[in-house]
Amino acid sequence: MDGSSAMTTTTTQILVQEPDYQTDVPKVMTQHDVLQITLSGPGLVLTILATILAIQILQPSLTCSLLALAPLPWIIHNDYVNFLNLGPGGTPATFLGYLKITYLRLFALSDPYTPVTIFSEKLYPATGYYERAQSWLPERTGPRPRIAGIAPQRQLDQPGCAEMNKILRISLENLAVRHPDTFRIGTSCFEKKGLALFSRTPINATCRGEICHVHHSDRSMHLNLHPEDARVVLEKGWGERHPLARGGWMKAYVPREFIMIYAPRDRTELDVICRIIEAAAFWVCGERFTLKAESKPLMERDAEAETARR
Repeated sequence: MDGSSAMTTTTTQILVQEPDYQTDVPKVMTQHDVLQITLSGPGLVLTILATILAIQILQPSLTCSLLALAPLPWIIHNDYVNFLNLGPGGTPATFLGYLKITYLRLFALSDPYTPVTIFSEKLYPATGYYERAQSWLPERTGPRPRIAGIAPQRQLDQPGCAEMNKILRISLENLAVRHPDTFRIGTSCFEKKGLALFSRTPINATCRGEICHVHHSDRSMHLNLHPEDARVVLEKGWGERHPLARGGWMKAYVPREFIMIYAPRDRTELDVICRIIEAAAFWVCGERFTLKAESKPLMERDAEAETARR
């Protein structure tokens, strides 16, 4: 190391996917964490001399303030780059977008794993999809993945399986085809991009009746759940509350019931997530449906069956 000072960082690299699911080409997304400032011998001597000179020329209090604020521009730049590296989301990837997210961090949940507390508030439906049962959801194996960001909020490790992600998307599309009067597929209202499932006649307020949306980059998803179902999901380790899902005036950004669900790593986890999506659909539209994990689009399968009959 030369005589200049250097900011030491660690880099976390994860594999994420482009929206082209035919090629499924991975790219690397990085997140940097500032740990400490290190100085070599010559750098340390120069810093001490510069500090002594500054104290002689300037007021000691001003010198101390300048020393304390010196790393701030680098920290802001590093944090802004981390924000951009999370990829596209509901907030514009601009410095103004970054400032908005920085402001919202002041109000973010300190504990995203504790369920929302419901007191005397009336809910409809009155009970969750699984009616307070704990047995419908198994424990998720392994530790929780690392999560970063607010908008976008992304999963930083334990990347989901590309094949399971594809099946999940096809399954959501098939559900909308089977029940066209109840569901529709569209672009996420929360993310402003990405595949989302909507209720045509929502009974609980979400963004235009959005039930869930799947992220292109990390294969995780966001959805809305009845508080009782959300409690089980949180306790069993399948997801966590969105940082802004605290209710009150923050409903302007996301509902209180807004939850991130971790990316499915195999078929077993995909089947569990399908059950969670069924509960989300029940909360938003008030009806019960079965979501089948299917690898072929319904219309394509019907066309193949018609060809076989001929």
